Amino acid sequence: MAGCFVRTALSLRLFLDSADPEAWRQWLPTGLFHGVTTNPTLLQRAGQPCSLAGLAQLTAQALELGAREVQLQAWGGSGDAMQDCGQALAAIAPSRVVVKLPVTREGSLAAHRLISAEIPVTLTACYEPSQVLVAAALGATYLAPYLGRINDLGRDGLSDLRTMQRCVDGLGSPLRLLVASVRQVSDLIVLASAGLTTFTISETIATGLFSAEATNRAALMFEQQASGLV
Repeated sequence: MAGCFVRTALSLRLFLDSADPEAWRQWLPTGLFHGVTTNPTLLQRAGQPCSLAGLAQLTAQALELGAREVQLQAWGGSGDAMQDCGQALAAIAPSRVVVKLPVTREGSLAAHRLISAEIPVTLTACYEPSQVLVAAALGATYLAPYLGRINDLGRDGLSDLRTMQRCVDGLGSPLRLLVASVRQVSDLIVLASAGLTTFTISETIATGLFSAEATNRAALMFEQQASGLV
């Protein structure tokens, strides 16, 4: 239709890896981020309670600031307990909350039940390419491999993640690899060029996306010229 602009869905999804509402207020209005990812470690770091009531308040804040998805980690240890927790988390904001579960046997049991109830799930703590098969078989929405922590084990994390993406592509699965534990901007570029489209990043990495000095100098020059200063 003439004169009508339609924004198509982008394959790239960035998440802000933070449970700090101050960070959300800084970054979510930029439009860069599809949503936020949290876990008990991030909650503790931000001084936020890991409770249903606390997570409900945080989710409301994130959605108000423009997040399209909020990823919340379920807990409980057993598959039954994690399932119950996951259902309670999903009920905070149906279709907007993605429940995170570890890619363990018990986590997979809970994931199967939640996915059968049409609750989106992210399987987390992925360290092995074989875990792609688990996530794809269950129908998980996301699988979160820990790039930096894989490197810490003395392996080539970038190579492992490229292998994981080839598995996803070979299976023809809609599964998204949600790359976590990203420690440098250059890793995003390497993985994006290999076809990975989904990343959760810290405030530090987000700031690094705007660190090109030549770009910043050019922007300053434009402002000076517009003001007649040069």
